Amino acid sequence: MPDKTPATDLDIPALEGALARRVVGCRIHHYDEIGSTMDEARRLALEGAPEGTVVIAEEQTAGRGRFNRAWVSPRGENLSFSVILTPPANRLPYMNMAATLAVARTVADAAGLQPTIKWPNDVRVGGRKISGILIETAIESEDAVCAIIGIGVNVNFDPSLYVEIADISTSIYRETARKRNRTPVLQTLLERFDDAYAAVRAGKSLTADWSAMLDTLGRSISLRSQHDAIEGIAEAVDEQGNLLVRRDDGSLHTATAGEVTSQV
Repeated sequence: MPDKTPATDLDIPALEGALARRVVGCRIHHYDEIGSTMDEARRLALEGAPEGTVVIAEEQTAGRGRFNRAWVSPRGENLSFSVILTPPANRLPYMNMAATLAVARTVADAAGLQPTIKWPNDVRVGGRKISGILIETAIESEDAVCAIIGIGVNVNFDPSLYVEIADISTSIYRETARKRNRTPVLQTLLERFDDAYAAVRAGKSLTADWSAMLDTLGRSISLRSQHDAIEGIAEAVDEQGNLLVRRDDGSLHTATAGEVTSQV
C-alpha cells in the first residue's frame, strides 16, 4: 500500500534528513488516512521494515489505546504514530519508560509545560491527559522481540470541545493558547525517543528518571483488573516499572501494566 501525500504541516523529507543517522525515525511512512498505525507498523515489520521505522497518520479510522479504547484525534491536529523496535527481550520493560519520558520531555521543551506521568503510561499536564502510549509485542526468539510502540500526543486540537473528554484531556494548544507547527514537535519527540532507546540498548536503566516523573506515587489508589481490585497506597515502582501498592493490611502487591484495566 503506497503512502498517500496529504496536505499537512508535517515536512517528512526534512524529518527523515534530520533523523537519518538515528535509529528512531530513520524511515517514515506518512498517511492521510489509515485504519491503525499499529496495524500498519506490524505489517511493515513482517515485511522486513528496518528498526526505527515510523508510521504516522493524519487520521486513523480505527485508532486505539490500551485495551482497545478509542483514541479521539481530529484529522491533522495531533501526532498519532507507531514505531517499530527490536530491543533485546530483557530490555523490553524499558520501552514504556523510554516512550513516556520522550513525550514528557518534548512537551516540556516545546511548550514550557511541566508534565507528569500517571502510571503506567499516560503523560499529563495539570492532571489532564496529553498523551497515551500503547505497546504491542511479538516474541521473535529468546533474545529478541519485535515491539510496536504507539504514541498519541495532543498538539493543536481543543479537547474542551468534546464533552466525553473535556474534563480529562488537554493539549499543547489548550495549555498555551497557541498552535504549533508539528514538524519540530515530532522531530524533538523522535530525537528524545532515540536518545532514550540508545541508553536502553547500552544497558542503562531509565527507572529512576521515569519514577521521578510519576504523579501516582504516594497517593491512595484503586486498581482494577479482570479478576481483582486492589486498593492502597502507591508506594514505589520496581526496576521493571511494576507498581508496588501497600494494602491496608500491610501487604505489598505488585501490579503490572498489562493486568490493570483501570486506575482511580
